[in-house]
Amino acid sequence: MHRAMEAWSVEYGPFFRFRVGRREILGVADTGAIGAILRDRPAGFRRTRLLETVFHELGILGVFAANGDAWRAQRRMVMAAFDTRHVKSYFPFLARVTERFHRRLNGHALRGVAFDLQADLMRYTVDVVAGLAFGVDINTLESDGETIQTHLNHVFPMLNRRLSAPFPYWRWLRLPADRALDRHLAIVHREVAALITQARERLARNPGLREAPANLIEAMLVESESPGAQLTDYDVASNVVTMLLAGEDTTANTLAWLIHLASREPPVLARLADEATRVLGDGRFAERLEVASALSFTAACAHETMRLKPVAPIILLQASEPKVVGDVAIPAGTVVAALMRRGAMDGRFFERPDAFEPERWLGPAAAAAAGTPVTSRERISMPFGAGPRICPGRNLALLEINMVTSMLFRNFVIKALHTEDGAPVREWLSFTMAPSRLLITLAPRS
Repeated sequence: MHRAMEAWSVEYGPFFRFRVGRREILGVADTGAIGAILRDRPAGFRRTRLLETVFHELGILGVFAANGDAWRAQRRMVMAAFDTRHVKSYFPFLARVTERFHRRLNGHALRGVAFDLQADLMRYTVDVVAGLAFGVDINTLESDGETIQTHLNHVFPMLNRRLSAPFPYWRWLRLPADRALDRHLAIVHREVAALITQARERLARNPGLREAPANLIEAMLVESESPGAQLTDYDVASNVVTMLLAGEDTTANTLAWLIHLASREPPVLARLADEATRVLGDGRFAERLEVASALSFTAACAHETMRLKPVAPIILLQASEPKVVGDVAIPAGTVVAALMRRGAMDGRFFERPDAFEPERWLGPAAAAAAGTPVTSRERISMPFGAGPRICPGRNLALLEINMVTSMLFRNFVIKALHTEDGAPVREWLSFTMAPSRLLITLAPRS
């Protein structure tokens, strides 16, 4: 779907209309217009009614899909949970999860076996977000049995299927995939209920936590139990699932894309390994926040990856009131598909836009050589969105990417990386954009 829309924008221009069933949608590929639309949230534009309805039907109408007052009430606590101060205090746990990930990768490398790269990356990201947002060490990395991540993997593909369906068939006919989704969601909601019960028990044992909640789930429970509260238990549970889903797919897919893109460029691989060796020293991974923050080339690889392979190549919005964007009048209720990658692939803004060149993100001198100042390029490539609804987890995501990438290239070399069927790597839009299933073989770096 996203590739078709991008092709239409090349053929018909930065504004075009198309239909999905009875729905008429405005495609927007102009970077300036997209930035204006994203900054005009939540007043001028909102999540689409279809998206809000589908999320609500699945019992996961958290901060991502909510609108209006419900969004405002949830957003404040989610932003606080992922602010720089909280992430800094959380770093020791993040380092511990990274150490576990190193042990898991080392086991694969010593056996010389190919393994599913995305599956292991998702174990890591689920463990990280569960620790930060919920204060729980679920440790899927050291479990080879069924985990909550096994069931989360089935949610996004079905979300994408329902959002792109011409009509809501599932309200009248439950296909096998819909019945399977019901089973997976039932297990996810059961696990989430256990997380909420544990948080309530912590609050009961330590009343001081009500004055200073240690994580997102505690803060939301305190708010939901206060007089005149706007939050309900449904809101708390919805946001737990939302955080698990968002924390799993987006960062894991970006890491998978980064490893794939870097593996095709030997100079990039060498520079990543050199930086990791220099900055980490004798350590297997970054054991202090300032060390992880010093990985400038690794961070540049992350930004270049997100420019070429954003996990959200399309953002769907709906006009809350009549608007004019650029020179286009948009009636209230119009659904807008913002094509987030088109500007980042425009030769006017990025020289050699199809090339993977992390150096273009390294600073003013490199930016001048690349043709566009750093600040301008950050307004063109917007992998975390923009405006009031910018992704609250962006700081944690970038830190995770630095931690995993440096640990990987400090300790291992890639012996083989290929798709499951041996075909070229393809883009799969399953609510987020992932590479086709990648199998990787590592060897210990001597």
